[in-house]
Amino acid sequence: MAKKKSTAVLFVLPFITFFLLFWMIPFLYGAYMSVSKYSLVKGNEGLVGLGNYVKILFSSSMYHKSFMLGLKNTVVFVLLTTPFLVLGSLALALLLDRLPDRIRGIFRTIYFASYSASVTAVAAVFVWMMKGNGGYLNNMMINMGIIKKAIPWMEQQPFVWVSLAAATVWWTIGYNMMLFVNALNEIDTQLYEASAIDGANFWTQLRYIIFPGIKHIFFFVLMTTIIASFNVYGQPRLMTQGGPGDTTKPLIMSITSTIMDRNDLGVGSAMTILMGIVIVLCSIGQYYLTKEKDELR
Repeated sequence: MAKKKSTAVLFVLPFITFFLLFWMIPFLYGAYMSVSKYSLVKGNEGLVGLGNYVKILFSSSMYHKSFMLGLKNTVVFVLLTTPFLVLGSLALALLLDRLPDRIRGIFRTIYFASYSASVTAVAAVFVWMMKGNGGYLNNMMINMGIIKKAIPWMEQQPFVWVSLAAATVWWTIGYNMMLFVNALNEIDTQLYEASAIDGANFWTQLRYIIFPGIKHIFFFVLMTTIIASFNVYGQPRLMTQGGPGDTTKPLIMSITSTIMDRNDLGVGSAMTILMGIVIVLCSIGQYYLTKEKDELR
């Protein structure tokens, strides 16, 4: 028995070690810095208690304005991209599930290939495509007579949000699609055959067979997509630099600016903790909403 316990500990030990080194210790140290006056140059100048949080949430300081602007922009990005990344990926998965076996693998690879690209490459391609003057998309639409003058995709709102959302959806939709494809493969095909005999159409099958069979994956994809969208940084940083006029500057860019440009690691750490709390609250709210729906069924 003792030998079995020691073997089990050896298997768990690497996970515990990495969890402590790369998550728990940095988190606790970050929480400590968030209640300190801390700068990259002078280091720790003493505890300030909840002073950093008061600056961010309740004062009229630049930190409050920066945090609220970053939070608002992040929420806008989440609302723009999440429906396409969840419902769009489900639609692609349903389409693939109905393709012949001999070509299903080809299309699966095509849709998933974009996910393997780096954010730098994706940003470079979409800037080339969607820049206002001389961009490929504008040139193509002008030559086809669809528009008469260039659309400022990368220069003015709301077009900049469209560009960022399009780049993000194209880049990451393949991953969610693969999760839905695997979930659809687990549904018994005999259920489709029996329902078809009873006269059920696609929408009836979607409601009573498909969605109940993939609902756990659906809510998992929804939750992870919201969390990933809340952590957006690369696309606005590389495509718009947070512009025009900080209208696409997400919360992580605000945190980075606070730490690196304003040399205030204490307030930046407090912003990070608050961002984590917002994400956790969203996850908890979503969990209880879906739990109640499951109990009603």
